[in-house]
Amino acid sequence: MGLDSWLTLATLAAVVIGMARELVPPTMAVLGGSIFLMLTGVISTEDAFAGFSNAAPLTVAALYILAAAVSRTGLLRQPLSTALRNAETDRGVLTRLLPGVAAASSFLNNTPIVAMLVPEMSSWAHRKGRAPSRFLMPMSFAAILGGTITLLGTSTNLLVSGLLSERTGEPLGFFEITPVGLPLAVVGVAAVVLLTDRLLPEHRSSPREDLSEEFREFVFEMRVVPDGALDGIEVEEGGLRHLAGVFLVEIVRGSHVISPVRPTTSLEGGDLLRFVGKASEVVDLLEMPGLESAHAAQMGGFDLTRSNFYEAVIGPSSPLAGTTLKEAQFRSRYQGAVVAIHRGGQRIDAKFGEVRLRSADTLVVLAESGFRERYRDRQDFLLISRLGEPVVSESRPRLITLVVAAGFLVIAAGGIMPILHAALLADLAIVALRVLTPSQARDAINLDVVLLIAGSFGLAAAMDQSGLAERLASGLVGGLEPFGVTGVLIGIVLATLLLTESVSNAAAAVVVFPIAFAAALELGVDPRGFAVAVAVAASASFLTPVGYQTNMMVYGPGGYRYSDYARLGSPLTLLTLALTVGIVQAIWI
Repeated sequence: MGLDSWLTLATLAAVVIGMARELVPPTMAVLGGSIFLMLTGVISTEDAFAGFSNAAPLTVAALYILAAAVSRTGLLRQPLSTALRNAETDRGVLTRLLPGVAAASSFLNNTPIVAMLVPEMSSWAHRKGRAPSRFLMPMSFAAILGGTITLLGTSTNLLVSGLLSERTGEPLGFFEITPVGLPLAVVGVAAVVLLTDRLLPEHRSSPREDLSEEFREFVFEMRVVPDGALDGIEVEEGGLRHLAGVFLVEIVRGSHVISPVRPTTSLEGGDLLRFVGKASEVVDLLEMPGLESAHAAQMGGFDLTRSNFYEAVIGPSSPLAGTTLKEAQFRSRYQGAVVAIHRGGQRIDAKFGEVRLRSADTLVVLAESGFRERYRDRQDFLLISRLGEPVVSESRPRLITLVVAAGFLVIAAGGIMPILHAALLADLAIVALRVLTPSQARDAINLDVVLLIAGSFGLAAAMDQSGLAERLASGLVGGLEPFGVTGVLIGIVLATLLLTESVSNAAAAVVVFPIAFAAALELGVDPRGFAVAVAVAASASFLTPVGYQTNMMVYGPGGYRYSDYARLGSPLTLLTLALTVGIVQAIWI
């Protein structure tokens, strides 16, 4: 291989390792790799930034706005309630729930759908006395399977379509992926329904389940003694800011609740102070001058409907990933106090300010009522839902959203105009008719995903122009030559399935697609079939919580262990491999 090929290979290795080990966010890794290859002369400036003029990332951005309108108006909420009504068994719930989730995910990006349904399902499960773990992972898997049915189901489909268009001038059609995705979704959803109660353990340890028990053990109420040592003193000055093992989360002053508590907040005699922390550390509070035990304290916990507790899941692109709460200055930055951290289905028993946060960690945050609205559309958190109350539909024009969404699907699926044009027209209608404000539409766009897709085109161009894709494809074809085209296709699908569990699905697609395309040309078969196979396999992440955003969303709220994904996901991964290879070979080869 020449120097350009080696540089490209080394850059790809660095990108994959950086994402797999969470050393850098996926967007930074991919964009950084493309820029490095541009600076070293492997690709031109035009090639490095070709993705920003491609329809794929722009289409993804436009679809996020439409999905936000569906989410904010609660358009899917009534069908969900209807589906769950009178369902007596867990299998009965899944039988009613999962087909609808898969169907919705085939036309709308599955990430916002799951973001909307997680708090709904969690609240419903708790009201019915059922474990959310029985439903949340199956719901995520159904959304992933549904995303393989049409071109719109996932951003990965659109990315592969854009990469294919760059090489052939013809993107994937709206339903071109359907012959593979629809059978996979039908069989896959049926498998999830049948296997969940056998393979997926029931977990009662989740932030919602633990909340009342956690605060029964960890909530302490003290009162400021009038005219005592702390009366008129600021919180930090009084030594209440950096206590070992406990921290002050709320001050009740008459009918007024001060939360979060700032270091400069002045204490007044009679104030009721609520602390959260280790039971073994309460002695420090009892011995502190100026405080007395609150005789009326209810050790059973907080009134959740007044205290505004939120469940917030950290994503891989969050600025919180890799930092501690103290380093991130969480209280001042988000106007909230973290009272619990869940990781891998377990509550972390440590001083929260010193815990280094990871993607998929779930925080229980005590904050004012506007917390969810402020941060729901930002990349700081994958998911935010309020604890202790059912989710209430926002007062939004559902009928307008329904008409606009239906019109978009008819126009896009019927080929009346390109998907990007139809999506932009729908967005204009959503904003013009005041379903979303311009700022809400802007905040709905997941810029990290858009930039990740746009930056991916540079890496793909480098693989092509350096000759790396052709060389790797030749090695793949030569190594699997005894097994023919079927063996090569199995190798491509298997490589994509394994890679998508380690890095983002978009990154997996962009690494494997150039190799698959070159291999198809060398074999003399239609490369469109190989493109469809890569698109489906890149989205089929069932083995880990980090391979796909929806899996990460349900990881904390469901109280799952890391190994739970492989338990239920392994049969689905094998099913994906078999059906994808079999159908692609039958139709395109």
